[in-house]
Amino acid sequence: MMSWAAGFRARQYVRQSLWVVPLLGGVIGALLSDLDLWVENRITVPPRWSYSASTANSVLSAASAAMIGLIGFVVTIGVLVVQMATGTLSPRFMRLWYRDRLQKLVLAAFTATFTFAFALLRQVETESVPDLGITLVGLAVAADLILLLLYFDRFVHALRPVAVAAAMTRAGLAIEAADDGLTIAADPGDGRRGAPDAQVPASRSGAIQDIDIAGLVRFAAARGQVCVVPHTIGDFVTVGSVLMEVHGAASEADLRRLGGMVSLGSERTIDQDPAFALRILVDIAIRALSPAVNDPTTATQVLNYIGALLLGIGSSDRAFRGTALDADGRVRLVIRTRGWADYLDVGVTEIRQYGTASPAVCRRLRTMLEDLRAGVLPARRAAVQDQIDALDRATDAAFADPFARALARMSDRQGLGTARSGETSEARRLIGPAP
Repeated sequence: MMSWAAGFRARQYVRQSLWVVPLLGGVIGALLSDLDLWVENRITVPPRWSYSASTANSVLSAASAAMIGLIGFVVTIGVLVVQMATGTLSPRFMRLWYRDRLQKLVLAAFTATFTFAFALLRQVETESVPDLGITLVGLAVAADLILLLLYFDRFVHALRPVAVAAAMTRAGLAIEAADDGLTIAADPGDGRRGAPDAQVPASRSGAIQDIDIAGLVRFAAARGQVCVVPHTIGDFVTVGSVLMEVHGAASEADLRRLGGMVSLGSERTIDQDPAFALRILVDIAIRALSPAVNDPTTATQVLNYIGALLLGIGSSDRAFRGTALDADGRVRLVIRTRGWADYLDVGVTEIRQYGTASPAVCRRLRTMLEDLRAGVLPARRAAVQDQIDALDRATDAAFADPFARALARMSDRQGLGTARSGETSEARRLIGPAP
């Protein structure tokens, strides 16, 4: 029987493949051609929908050739998108781009039109022409052209750094708000006193992509076990290392079943990991801050969305749930989770390190941290203050000129451009009179 992890990897493969849906489109096109021929024998089309054999051959041949050309065009755009996104955004983003439904719909529509037209082409004879099918091919080509324009418009706009940042923020907030069956850990030691009775080794090396939380809880409850995953989702584990600890009696078959409820893959996914969305946002920002690009404006725009995602995480406890309970309220699963300081480090540390030479980044980062300090839960404000203090130290070290340092230590929601009235005068006051 296929394990849950194997099923998860199969679903991931299908979601990210660029050939499965187009192949289905080709099969549907061939089936529709048979349906069309069946209908042709039972209806009479209007005279204005009738075509000669030569016209039918020309139309169907042109449509088939056009679909092959359009498929090649879309593939070429896809290659260019991969090159552009890898160079200016983040290679991690490409894993999500492969899932785009419009792209697969376009390829499927082109493939379906090709197989439909090609199948009808074989049926054209001097005294027998599939008139209805030829009309449908013309309508399909028109619809395909509209889809192509929508596809082109979508990716011209959707691959801008700010648009990607907005999409990643929405995805991260959706994961954080999802009901995954975990609760806030009140006592992480509940039900797992002492050393574990058994350990589940990792069957392969890879990143923890997803965990079947509901399945693990049901399985552990039926056997009176408590399962502990000593890793955070997204961690990379090596083959043979401890993937899970089991408290309670467990057979070898049980351990294999439990191991099959944790999916390991070559890289992280966003399914249960809001920190992965945050990681992509930070990648885009620090690429913009690299000396080869030197685009602090893009970095400050991405900071807008990093702040929105961090605020959503820090203002609720949903991102820090680490235990799952059975129907009787007993702890059956404990998963190591990130703390608020961990999310802050991911979202702030590298941008502060690479961006302190830019006054715009310093000012926008300060505003973001001040907003977080005001908006997160009170117990988390100390960690935000630590980041503000670290930003102060980095700014002081980066700007030797007192005036530049004073300006860099101010808050600004646009980096540079929305300084409050009197800030320049305040900067002059801070550094004292000119010598």
